[in-house]
Amino acid sequence: MRQFFKYVLATLTGLFVFGVLGFVLLIGFVAALASSDTEVTVASDSVLELKLDKPIAERESRTSFGSIVSSQADNIGLDNLKATLRRAKNDSDIKGIFLNVELVQAGMASLEEVRDALLDFKKSGKFVVAYADAQSEKSYYLTSVADRIYLNPQGTLEFNGLSSETMYYKNLFEKAGIQPQIFRVGSFKSAVEPFFRENMSDSARLQTSSFLNSINDFMLGHIATARKIAPQRLKTISDSMLVHNADDAKRLGLVTNLGYYDQALDYMKGKLGVEKDEKLSLVSLTDYSKADDEESSSGSNRIAVIYAEGDIVTGKGSGSSIGSTRFAEAIRKARLDDKVKAVVLRVNSPGGSSLASDIIYREVLLTKKVKPIICSMSDVAASGGYFIAMGCDTIVAHPNTITGSIGVFGVLPNIQPLLRDKLGVTTDRVTTGKFSDFPTITRPLTPFEQSQFQNEINRIYADFTTKAAQGRNMPVERLRGYASGRVWSGSEAKARGLVDVLGSMDDALRIAARRAKLKEGDYTLQALPRQKSFMENIFSGINEEVRMSLVKQEMGPLFPVYEQYKKLSEMKGAQARMPFELNIQ
Repeated sequence: MRQFFKYVLATLTGLFVFGVLGFVLLIGFVAALASSDTEVTVASDSVLELKLDKPIAERESRTSFGSIVSSQADNIGLDNLKATLRRAKNDSDIKGIFLNVELVQAGMASLEEVRDALLDFKKSGKFVVAYADAQSEKSYYLTSVADRIYLNPQGTLEFNGLSSETMYYKNLFEKAGIQPQIFRVGSFKSAVEPFFRENMSDSARLQTSSFLNSINDFMLGHIATARKIAPQRLKTISDSMLVHNADDAKRLGLVTNLGYYDQALDYMKGKLGVEKDEKLSLVSLTDYSKADDEESSSGSNRIAVIYAEGDIVTGKGSGSSIGSTRFAEAIRKARLDDKVKAVVLRVNSPGGSSLASDIIYREVLLTKKVKPIICSMSDVAASGGYFIAMGCDTIVAHPNTITGSIGVFGVLPNIQPLLRDKLGVTTDRVTTGKFSDFPTITRPLTPFEQSQFQNEINRIYADFTTKAAQGRNMPVERLRGYASGRVWSGSEAKARGLVDVLGSMDDALRIAARRAKLKEGDYTLQALPRQKSFMENIFSGINEEVRMSLVKQEMGPLFPVYEQYKKLSEMKGAQARMPFELNIQ
């Protein structure tokens, strides 16, 4: 009887939790619908306020439970942000932009596109005013275009150059009892170094220093133009770390004013003839962009924009990855649609599965035979990301895009020490042949198995470089001189013929339109692949968040080990991938 009541109580508890969850979902669903139906009225003499307080991605997404309930997106879509700025430029009700930015979460190329859009906005004669309590290097690069830059008198401005830090897990794996068995081609293929080293190799340090300095010089050159300071002077200020506080930033000409938030608002009120005791009409990015329907997929002439963002994986993938099946279908759909006259492949990926990359590459080649297909490289288009781009008619990259990394590696973890020495678990097997259990993660590979694995990596590398040489119209030996897994900046890649044009997404669209003999205004844009619906995101988002929360709670301090092991286990087959967690600060 006690067991019966126990089950009844558990059932009632489950029904209660499910009911509460359903009620919360219902409220979130109704709130989201109400929010989407709300009309946004922009008053005359308004100022568009850009806070940019969320990560900037290629497209806006709503994948988490919290974002769905609150009707707020998880990130800021770069496509939507640029379209909003174009609309604001020609909107007579918008008189200026207020950049209220401290920490920008964006890659260098994405940042460049936003900065270019702000410079284009200024061509209308409207003002751009910036304010921050403190500014990072990236946020200052963005706000350097402003007519007036306000910094809190007690605030700080980071201006001491760029850095990139990599975490190494050799000691962690040794303590956990995980032995990564690594196979690679290319002296610069540093993607696997975090698994077996404690620090950077000389080749990894060389390539990182090269592209980091290239990006830094490009950034300083643009700041110099915006602030009318000699580039060499800026270089001295940065390298010597002459900016320690707000007074230094003002004295050196990096900001125009030291003041508080209300003082920045008062300045804009004065520009608009608004009394100081009256309220300034500030319109948020979210509110203003609701009415922006510039990017339409209707019309008889279209340019399909295929957004390839995230790791490249086999199968359909997820909203944050490039699944070979889903993206092959998207490219195929664009190729077979007579209304689509050209395709722009927007790549923001560090690479991934070699097989998945080749599947997508094949669809690019087939499309190239029937209509123009142009690649636009974003923050990163390296290794597998370069693989899917190299078959396009033209490759457009930002000077500060991270690209190249033409190389291949494979990792097969051996968790036998973890099972035996840490958990007290042993394994045994029965096979029908000598190699029936190959590959396996519960024992080390034999020398013969290792040689077979390495031979396959070599074969895939030869295929990668041969196809890359064909796509770039250069001898394969010359291409391999730029390969070996080495990472380049967009500027470095352009000098070596790995990309064709230095420019933005807008430049890629113009090239695509010109190749398709389309004039401006004669076509619309169609974004592919299709994003998940509201209801699809509700259930998939909740499921993943709950699962990861339970895993983290159960693993405790071992969760970081689990994360790295998960990365290893997801690397099925040969990988065309650049160094992990490359983060420029």
